[in-house]
Amino acid sequence: MNSTMTTIRSRHENPPEQARVHDLRPVRRVSTLDRLALHVGLALITYGRRTLHQESRERRANRVELRLAHLERERDSERMLRLTMPVR
Repeated sequence: MNSTMTTIRSRHENPPEQARVHDLRPVRRVSTLDRLALHVGLALITYGRRTLHQESRERRANRVELRLAHLERERDSERMLRLTMPVR
């Protein structure tokens, strides 16, 4: 066995002082003008992606009723299939 093994530092130990140079740099902030431009740009994007025609309440209600009728038909056909299947 080699008695001159180098020690292995764990991840939780503090790094050497040379590696901490990045801590001394000032933190860069986003300017107010850039922040305002970002908000205006996002507002324009969301405004441009809005739907042009609102769906009427009647149309929405009909769509919901059609979906419920479809689910009911599906449930009835599943029930009939289970009742007519041969016993295993």
